[in-house]
Amino acid sequence: MSKVYYKSEEEIEQVRLSANVLSQLLGEVAKVIKPGITTLSLDKLAYEFIHDNGGTPAFLNYHGFPYSLCISVNDQIVHGFPSDYIIKDGDLVSVDGGVNLNGFISDSAYTFGVGNVTEGAQLLLDVTKESMYKGIEQAVAGKRVGDIGAAIQEHVSKYGFGIVRELVGHGVGFHLHEKPEVPNYGKRGAGAKLESGLVICIEPMINAGKAGVKFWDDGWTVSTVDGKLSAHFEQMVAIRKGEPDVLLTFEHVEKVLGEK
Repeated sequence: MSKVYYKSEEEIEQVRLSANVLSQLLGEVAKVIKPGITTLSLDKLAYEFIHDNGGTPAFLNYHGFPYSLCISVNDQIVHGFPSDYIIKDGDLVSVDGGVNLNGFISDSAYTFGVGNVTEGAQLLLDVTKESMYKGIEQAVAGKRVGDIGAAIQEHVSKYGFGIVRELVGHGVGFHLHEKPEVPNYGKRGAGAKLESGLVICIEPMINAGKAGVKFWDDGWTVSTVDGKLSAHFEQMVAIRKGEPDVLLTFEHVEKVLGEK
């Protein structure tokens, strides 16, 4: 993430097309995710769907990552490996994916509550998603990165959940990770200025317990330090004057799940 890349209107529209494929992929995952299937089967679905729609998985072989999706279950926060793990009733399953479509990169994550989740787990999902939208509201030209982080932090803190600090949102579009970094905590009026032409990912990673993380020996997986649940939602926003331009939608997921 060594450089800030500003996009033209035409380039933003190309990123939006990539995001459209990813939005649809998350909807396809929503159709099949249930107790009894493996996380590896979701990865296979993603690989095939992305290729069938003219793209390539942006995550596959990124710095050696060996899969098309990051799939993180329960206390895993991010970057989990798809595997033969069989999804169980009540699991929280974070599905994080990226699409390269004609050289333009999209990136998004959605945490699914599978089957009958506990009230506490559902609250964690709801608050994490809500905090993402609170952050998106601040993603307009003239604001600062700290305004996004502060909005997320203020909402999450009401519930006493832990906000992961070691992992952050980021710029995206030409590369999977670009500047600026977009933390999920901060101070209003602080940090890098948001200017038209930036495309960023806003992605709160929120723990039910402590904010601390544990890095696994596989070099990728990150889990909660106390073994409690974590949730992760991520959307892409093009910075404009007046109001945010959200490039990626959860509508396909929410239609399948019957959510608003």
